[in-house]
Amino acid sequence: MAVLVGRKAPSFKASAVVDGQIVENFSLDQYQGSKYVLFFFYPKDFTFVCPTELHAFQDALAEFESRNVAVVGCSTDTEMSHWGWLQVPRDKGGIGGVSYPLVADTNKTIAEDYDVLVGDYVLNDDDEIEVEGELIAYRGLFLIDKDGIVQHQLVNNLPLGRSIKEAIRMVDALQHFEEHGEVCPMDWEKGQDAMEATHESTASYLAK
Repeated sequence: MAVLVGRKAPSFKASAVVDGQIVENFSLDQYQGSKYVLFFFYPKDFTFVCPTELHAFQDALAEFESRNVAVVGCSTDTEMSHWGWLQVPRDKGGIGGVSYPLVADTNKTIAEDYDVLVGDYVLNDDDEIEVEGELIAYRGLFLIDKDGIVQHQLVNNLPLGRSIKEAIRMVDALQHFEEHGEVCPMDWEKGQDAMEATHESTASYLAK
């Protein structure tokens, strides 16, 4: 599993559904210089754990927006699959009401670039292409700063849902460090005391 922290987030252009409308050539590059991005992958449309996460991000959207964070989801389904799932009400197992962008990684290249693709293509003994796994995405989450640099990443296996509270805590920690130059210890939460930064790596980050 690649560690993208400290590196430029892989760029892409793909179809997406944004507030119920299909758009072409969606890219995270549009946020660079102006917004933080919380970019998360989920395995499949029309499943069970995934809608709990998608709705949780929607329910907390105002919290992220107040912190100048754009929330963007992605799976290896098509944009039409995303759109169809959005037409299903929440109480029927759908994701009706989700307004943030859902990227369609139909070619699996985005998940591959972020190194969260479960399966892989292999050649068998007859030189025929086979697939190992389902070619879907793990539950990857990437916090990207306004310069387009990945500052936090988390990758869960398929059955393990994530924590919205922890995602918000990571945003708060990053923004506190950027504003005050103080590093945030274990379980730090917004409003608590942090620590003075002395390590070379934090100094270099502040100097960029």
